[in-house]
Amino acid sequence: MRINLASVLVDDQDKALRFYTDVLGFAPKHDIPMGGARWITVVSPENPDGTELVLEPDGHPAVKPFKEALVADGIPFTAFEVDDVAAEYERLRGLGVRFTREPTRMGQVTTAVLDDTCGNLIQIQDFTG
Repeated sequence: MRINLASVLVDDQDKALRFYTDVLGFAPKHDIPMGGARWITVVSPENPDGTELVLEPDGHPAVKPFKEALVADGIPFTAFEVDDVAAEYERLRGLGVRFTREPTRMGQVTTAVLDDTCGNLIQIQDFTG
């Protein structure tokens, strides 16, 4: 068994696609019309055949209160691994990304939390051993 897809719930697919590709640096994989929404996935450019991240529309009535509760409590929806959190933090801040938590060392992991502009907090992390 392998993980093929993971989803992030976004309030605007076009805005999400721009943020996740132009800012975070993921590569577009699929963009297929599906009625009122689209099946949009992005991948790491380092592993284009790897796990795909689905930019899933957050239209279900249960999603908005769920996302609002996570953001209110400062809980990231998901996490992405980077080589160097401090360097990625500086790069992303230079692109105007808002962080809710600056790089913080927690034992063998360093984390930071950013606002994806689509209703989610996302954690970036590196394992520095």
